[in-house]
Amino acid sequence: MPTRTTLSEDEKAIYEWQLRVSDFGIEGQERLKNSTVFISRVGGLGSLVAYELAAAGVGRMILAHAGVIRPGDLNRQLLMTHDALGTPRIDSAKKRLLELNPRLEIEAVAENVNAENISGLVAGADLIIDCAPLFEERFLMNREAVAQKKRLVECAMYDLEFQLTSIAPGKTPCLRCLVPHDPTAWKRDFPVFGAVSGTVGCLAAIEAIKILSEFGQPLYGQLVRGDLRSMQFQKINIHRNPSCPECGFLTD
Repeated sequence: MPTRTTLSEDEKAIYEWQLRVSDFGIEGQERLKNSTVFISRVGGLGSLVAYELAAAGVGRMILAHAGVIRPGDLNRQLLMTHDALGTPRIDSAKKRLLELNPRLEIEAVAENVNAENISGLVAGADLIIDCAPLFEERFLMNREAVAQKKRLVECAMYDLEFQLTSIAPGKTPCLRCLVPHDPTAWKRDFPVFGAVSGTVGCLAAIEAIKILSEFGQPLYGQLVRGDLRSMQFQKINIHRNPSCPECGFLTD
């Protein structure tokens, strides 16, 4: 079992404000420090999630994102910069996160999730955060999370709408329970504002913090939907599909 590390005096000073949260405190902060999060893609959603978790004091991140920075990335991918156009996204993400939190350990993978790398990426993490735009990648992460019984925060956005839930295999619905079939019409490029990415990314980050630090009430068995055009929000109960090909065989 890995050795659990405690907070240094410098870390206590850095995280002073959040240590005041009554049901979080030193113990919650140490849980964050000793946690590893895997984030699939650090684009619009993932960049905000990674940035907030780095600021909160997560100890280690596994980041997977292929490709180079394009002009169209700059309206929402806040770990990417104009002077880095044409360079690998993953390099810019790592640089920016370490500028914020030099204590953070980062495993930067210049690939998107695929059938060959998914098992190893999930195996190294305590929690998965799905920020991929394509359902092919989302379903791979869901399948592997179920297989390895790893918790997963599932978040998505389109236009000014978003949804968010958390998955605990064997206890909650998995992604396949909610989306049984691949939506073939879905494209990588879609309408969105950077502020929508920021909203959903921050919500996903606090959901991850609650799960890793074991406080609050994560969205297990619940789905939050929001329409930022009208500022209408909805939280609904969701249920496992006992015939789900991914998680139907699991028991609590």
